Amino acid sequence: MTNNFLPFDTVKKIYPDKWVLLGNPEIDNTRVLSGSVVYHSKDKKEVCYIGSDKTQAYLKVAIAITGDIKLYRKIGILRQL
Repeated sequence: MTNNFLPFDTVKKIYPDKWVLLGNPEIDNTRVLSGSVVYHSKDKKEVCYIGSDKTQAYLKVAIAITGDIKLYRKIGILRQL
């Protein structure tokens, strides 16, 4: 939980497979390039709720994941009899 401005590749190495809250992020389209790590956790909800109290010093914030997003969606198919 440091406030150092880091490239996102470095953030991925320091906080693998975690959700990170970044202060004053540099973003290109939808890709996060760098930012200050404000809070991190494996739980996205924790980052949202606990991290929100720590963002007053930043003009903008972003939440990013440092690992792979795995989609486990089951699509139900309805059959008519």
